[in-house]
Amino acid sequence: MHKLWVSAKKEFWLLTRDAGGLAVLFLMPLLLVVTITLIQDNTFKTIQENKIPILLVDLDKGEVSDQVGNNLMESRLFEIVREESEEQAQNLVQKGEYQLAIILPKHLTQDLHLKIDQNVSGILAQFGVEETQDGQELEIEKKEIRLYFDPATQQSFKSSVRNNIDKMISQIESKSIYKAFQEALGEEEDSPIFDTESFISFTEIVPNTNKKEGIPNSTQHNIPAWTLFAIFFIILPLSINMVHEKNQGTFIRLRTQPVPYATVLGGKALVFLVVSLLQFILMLLLGVYLFPVIGLPKLEVAGRIPLLMIVAFFAGLAAIGLGLLLGTVARSQEQSAPFGATFVVILAAIGGVWVPVFAMPHFMQLLSKLSPMNWGLNAFYDVFLRNVGFGEILPEIIALFLFFIATTVVAIIYNERKNAV
Repeated sequence: MHKLWVSAKKEFWLLTRDAGGLAVLFLMPLLLVVTITLIQDNTFKTIQENKIPILLVDLDKGEVSDQVGNNLMESRLFEIVREESEEQAQNLVQKGEYQLAIILPKHLTQDLHLKIDQNVSGILAQFGVEETQDGQELEIEKKEIRLYFDPATQQSFKSSVRNNIDKMISQIESKSIYKAFQEALGEEEDSPIFDTESFISFTEIVPNTNKKEGIPNSTQHNIPAWTLFAIFFIILPLSINMVHEKNQGTFIRLRTQPVPYATVLGGKALVFLVVSLLQFILMLLLGVYLFPVIGLPKLEVAGRIPLLMIVAFFAGLAAIGLGLLLGTVARSQEQSAPFGATFVVILAAIGGVWVPVFAMPHFMQLLSKLSPMNWGLNAFYDVFLRNVGFGEILPEIIALFLFFIATTVVAIIYNERKNAV
């Protein structure tokens, strides 16, 4: 234990003498998570809370177009801007000033009522309620509501708008049909015989949690995601310090002492494990105290801290194991630094730190399971969003621990074989 403590003490002094390295380890991740969360939170608010300005060209000037306009305003998603010319609306959307323009065609209300009256009269005539009219039915041209989208608009937004407008028009048509039947049967409008309210509805339920806690926000995603990125970024200073020891002859002097290589690695692991836990604590403090001050969602950690610390502990071990392996194998700083930085970015990219795993292609979703960052991120999500216990995060914890054991064992075996030559 004394040898382990001396090794850890040496690593601590080596780390604290590098002010720039400490800034990279602690300050840069904090700035990164604040910046990314602000960007994503504003984007989320733009879609979820703020109204999106859209153009509405009303060539109908009738009852149906009024209902469409009112429904769009009541949806709380859009800010309606009236435009008289379809061509002008198309130009504004093409320039990117508006994401969407809705064109309601001429005679929409008139032709809809004519078509419905014609259909209702035909149905009632078949039941003998009305007399069959001689002659051909009047051909009524189908109406087309045109939607102009900004070319840069995402496909998901287009699909959502099309579905909402289609549902809106269907409801208007249904109410018009009921009204036409009511008038044909001689009933007064004040005493409707048809119930036009939707009979079937749906309710969203989040299992094992309340609605507020079950909906992820920008804070709940970015705090664990970028904490993992910061934790795994410690492989750079860890591996660089090991390379310096080999190049400066420090490691040769250590080999002359009766100290196993595992003890040397253990001292490094202890120091950087404390560093990773400090990084995680700072991230939590950021989410709990600073984020609400700057207008971001507060991170709720009540009752979750023990499990969160367990996940951070084993994620730190996995990162340390990777750093020890890289520092053992690399022969120069030019090898360890670029490779370490690039490898961390790759692990973050395929692990779901930047792009959620469900948004990836199927092949990448399978590949993401190979990233230790993905294991840690899933464990954090389980704790933050699903309110699980230790048993549910145990598979991810075991995977992170086995990754640490495997990388450390490989580093020890590689060092023994290299020095045996």
